[in-house]
Amino acid sequence: MKALEHVGYETPSPIQASFIPKALTGRDCTGQAHTGTGKTAAFVLPILEVIDHDDLRTQALVLAPTRELADQVKCEAERLTYSSPVRAGCFVGQRDIERQIKLLKNGIQLAVGTPGRVKDLNNRGNLDFRNLKIVVLDEADRMLDIGFEPEIRDILGRCPRERQTLLLSATLPPSVERLAKKYMKDPDRVDLSGDAVAVDSIDQFFCTVDPDRKFGLLVHLLSEERPRQVIIFTRTKRGADALHKRFSGRLPGVAHMHGDLPQSKRERSLRQFREGKVRVLVATDVAGRGIDVSAVSHIINYDIPEYHDDYVHRIGRTGRMTSAEKGRAFTFVTREQGDELTRIEIRVNKELTEYCVADYEPYRTRPPRPQVDSVA
Repeated sequence: MKALEHVGYETPSPIQASFIPKALTGRDCTGQAHTGTGKTAAFVLPILEVIDHDDLRTQALVLAPTRELADQVKCEAERLTYSSPVRAGCFVGQRDIERQIKLLKNGIQLAVGTPGRVKDLNNRGNLDFRNLKIVVLDEADRMLDIGFEPEIRDILGRCPRERQTLLLSATLPPSVERLAKKYMKDPDRVDLSGDAVAVDSIDQFFCTVDPDRKFGLLVHLLSEERPRQVIIFTRTKRGADALHKRFSGRLPGVAHMHGDLPQSKRERSLRQFREGKVRVLVATDVAGRGIDVSAVSHIINYDIPEYHDDYVHRIGRTGRMTSAEKGRAFTFVTREQGDELTRIEIRVNKELTEYCVADYEPYRTRPPRPQVDSVA
């Protein structure tokens, strides 16, 4: 736990305190906890204990759903190895594969990557699985959601039988359970999914608004709230593009991220956001998984998420400033989306407070709710 203290964790988070001791026994483990709970360190530390630092062969593999999340895992591994650096590499698509091959030839102990590029490098004979001691599936539910199941099964089928497998996920739907049953050996289970998801550190509101008035409400909210940094979530890539375009020339310091943008542009947007050069980031759910910025004070769900678990992932991006500061999450809801809002409230076990703005009268489809006119 000294490594956690070194990088600023005063005390281990619940997932770290529960998962790390089990993983250190060498048994297969599944960990279910929400975004923003410290899952990355929970599996990186056991990896670092397993790796023989004198052996330059690839001994650990982490599969992640997005390039940004893979980058985050690699950076976390480097942060936690302050006393004995590990040779880690990030292997993802839309980056120079020849440079990645050269990196592997020079010796990589921890390989982190997206399933497609990892499989490709193994097919080429550059990424050797034969010496793997530990394999981690990070954000397993999301990897399956975006279609990586065939690649994951192929990769796991090529890994040594005598290995440790760790699986981390916000949810464990049947598809993930089937994967665990086939490729893991009687895993220990840590389930913290029932815990309040950062609810205590996030004030959550909803705004009822007609679709054609959402942008006006968004501009008003940004002006009133003056967030330190804010992530605005849309359901679709096209929606993110359209919203970013509407901001252009109207509000400085706005960037956007989604899977169809060139990798260089996504990396630039994320880097500028992390450095504080950009205050407003428009993102889709998948792109948002790799965003870990402690200065995010607000989340705005411009589009209500399609799946209620995505709401949990979205709001988990805020509430990380200090123990004395609360994050703020606002969800825009149209008159037809009352049932979707109810499912979200059931998921987080909390009734969201209705936030009213003058000239944006809420359309009531159910009994009156608690209202506030401003956020203290």
